[in-house]
Parts: sequence; C-alpha cells; structure tokens
Amino acid sequence: MSLVLGITGGIATGKSTVVKCFAEAGIPIIDADIVAREVVEPGMPGLEKIKAVFGSEIINPDGTLARKKLGKIIFADDKQRELLNRTLGPFIRKEILRQIEEVKAKADLVIVDIPLLYETGYETLLDQVAVVYLPEAIQLQRLMKRDHLTETEAQQRIRSQMPIEEKRKRADILFDNQGSKEETRGQVQSWLAKRKK
Repeated sequence: MSLVLGITGGIATGKSTVVKCFAEAGIPIIDADIVAREVVEPGMPGLEKIKAVFGSEIINPDGTLARKKLGKIIFADDKQRELLNRTLGPFIRKEILRQIEEVKAKADLVIVDIPLLYETGYETLLDQVAVVYLPEAIQLQRLMKRDHLTETEAQQRIRSQMPIEEKRKRADILFDNQGSKEETRGQVQSWLAKRKK
C-alpha cells in the first residue's frame, strides 16, 4: 500500500529543502509548481482558459504566458488571485491526480509538493500532510533576503497564503526548519527510517 504524502509550508519556509531531501533518498516527487507551468504551456487548454479570463495582454508575442504581468495582477488583488486559482485549479488537480496514480503503481511512498495545499483543499486527496515550519518573523526575514523584497512586498506574499501557524496545527507531520539544512535533513532521514520499521 503506497503512502501519498503531501508536503507544504509557507513561502520561504524551506519546503524545497525538505522535498530535495526526499528526492535524494530516491522518493518520487510530484511537483505542483511544475504541473502548474505545464498546464499553461502554449497549446494547452489551461493557457487558453487563462487568456479567455484575463485577456490576451497576459500572453507574450511568442504565445507563452506573461508571468510577470500576471503576477502583478494577482499579488495586488485577492479577487484576481482567487479567480486565477479557480480558473487553473481544475487543470492542475486533474494532472496531479493522474501523476499520483501513475507513480503509486511503482512506489510505496509518493511525495506531492504543493505550496498552497490547504488553501486549495488537497488534504482530502492525500494520505498525510507534512508541513515545513518556520515562525512568521523568520519567514519574513528569509523571504526579504531571498527575493530582495521590501518588508511590505514580503508581507503581501506571506498574507496571500494561509498563516503558517494554522498550517502547523493541521499538519500530520511537522519538519521544523529553524535550524541548519543538516538538521532539517536529519528530521527527514529519521522520519524515513521510522517508516521503514
């Protein structure tokens, strides 16, 4: 019986570090961000749907999605962001579920990396959810440093997600990323070792 483990966190909490640890251990990863990019490739129905909803000005001359233009629209306006999520959500979900079924046939553990896992209701489709945790104050500092953002810009992005403390409460498994990358890797390795027993 395969375990489908969703991994989430907040922006800049270190989710990528944890997912990388699982990948290094040879565990198959389904990445929602990659799926989200694939469903809006030129010629894909997801891109056509976005164009119909947001207008052709968010399409580059070469037919690709103008991500920066779209980003400006959705980070500044909650309603527009919700509209984007509603528009693309069904395309992304269908492809993630297809990939889960495909990978489950070959592996006893499948990692599904979904940044907005709780916000988009994926917890009901997964066996368990692991949250990569950092207190918000550290999250803010890391995000400002990583993306060269002002405090206001960083707070805007953090507020566009469910608060990390709320995610922490809902988690089946918690990976605390306040320490070094080695400490975080150690938490993943010990979870994997326990699971093998």
